[in-house]
Order: sequence, then structure tokens, then C-alpha cells
Amino acid sequence: MKLKRYLTLTRAGIIESLQFRLSAFIMVLGNLLYLIVVYFLWRSIYDSAGTDAVGGMTFTDTLIYLVLATALFGFMEMYAVWEIGRSIQSGQIVLDLLKPIPYRRYLFWSYSGSFVTQFCFTFLPTFLVVALVTHGAIHFGLNLLFFVVSVVLAVSINYSIDFLVGTICLYTESIWGINIMKQVIVLLLSGATIPLAFFPAALRQVVNCLPFASIYNAPLTLLLEPRPEPRMVLETLGMQLLWAVVMNILSKGFWRISLRQITVNGG
Repeated sequence: MKLKRYLTLTRAGIIESLQFRLSAFIMVLGNLLYLIVVYFLWRSIYDSAGTDAVGGMTFTDTLIYLVLATALFGFMEMYAVWEIGRSIQSGQIVLDLLKPIPYRRYLFWSYSGSFVTQFCFTFLPTFLVVALVTHGAIHFGLNLLFFVVSVVLAVSINYSIDFLVGTICLYTESIWGINIMKQVIVLLLSGATIPLAFFPAALRQVVNCLPFASIYNAPLTLLLEPRPEPRMVLETLGMQLLWAVVMNILSKGFWRISLRQITVNGG
């Protein structure tokens, strides 16, 4: 019965997402313009480097990585921080807390509908186009299964980080600056802006031990590896599972403690 209740929220989210077709179109157009900028930027970087490979990645590898990272961002980003902030500022949070579903779970499943629509209209078309254009650069095998498992864990980690940051709004009642800082940190240290292979070795070792690398770099590494070694798969998924559990505990604990500080300004 619980699953049926959650799927009802998913269905409502899908219907809501489909009502704003112009918004989805503008998002796709914006991503397209961003990818054009990325193409010429990295083309210039490789031309100035005077070599076919930088950080062990060719220009084609880098472009595929960044294109799919952008598609993953559009698919996994839930903007939960903004939703929590608006709910607290308007007073809606009080009504949400009275619902028979825990708020953290309710918010996640409310956004799950956008996962479905973004996957169908953003990530899947991008993935298929990249696979066709690059003529086999993406291997279709067990790496796809590992990628799916990795994405599920990445969504959990990303949501926990968002919820943790959103909870800060209970103290500040303003989330804009904090959320912008969070996005910059996550996009940079997760490899979504610059592949982690380009980081200095010492910095890369540190970043790989943080939760951010498990959001974008981990799934993409498994996807773009034609035949990933069992040890690599276990280490990557194991690290993601560890951070999924840790961030889940931290976000839940911080939320329970922070509820004591709640104040409502709205009517």
C-alpha cells in the first residue's frame, strides 16, 4: 500500500511536468547552447595543448563525458533546496509536516515524476544521439547495468545533500546564496564541469573520497568503461553505497534536530 501511495505522487509529478512544456523546451535549448560553448572551449584547450590526449582523455572522450554529465544534471537535479526554502518562507511547511508521509520522503516522491519525464525527454535522447554520432564509443554491455545501479545511488546521494542544505533554511530563512555555493561545489567536485581526470593527482585522490565524486563521475566512469574490471565496479559502487547511507543518516539527523528551530512567517 505504501508503494502505491508513493507512485501516486510520481504520477502527479509526471502530469505536472507535462503541463509546463515550454519550460522543458527552454531547458533543452539552454542545455544545447551550453554544449555548443563546451565544444568550442574544449576544442581550443586541446588545440593549444598540442596533444591528442590530456589527462588520459581524448577530445572525443572529454566531449562525451561532459555532454552526458549535462544530461545527467538535467535528469537528477530536483531543486529540493528551493522547494524547502519556499515552503518555510510561505508557511506551507506546517501543512506538509502534517501529512501522513514523512516530509523528506514526501518531497522525494513528489519530485520522482520529474525524474521520469527528464529521463525520457532529456537524458535518453541525448544518450542515444551520442551513441549514434560517436559510432560505438559507448559500449553496450554490462557497463549499462552498472551505470543504472550507480545512477540510483547517485540520485540518493544528491537528494540527501540537497535536503541537508535545504534544512539550513530553517535557521537562515534565506537559501539563495547557500544554494548557489552548493551548486558550484557539487558541479566542480563531482566532475560535471571538469572531468576529475584533469585534476592534479593529489587533489583527485582527496576528491574521490568525498561524496560529490559519487554523483556524476562514478556513473559516467562505469558507463564509458567498455569492460570495467570487477574490482573497479565493486570499489565504485561500494563507495557510492557508503556515501548514500552516510548522507542519508546525516540529512535525516540534521532535519530532526533542526525542526526544533522552525518558525513560520507566512499565513
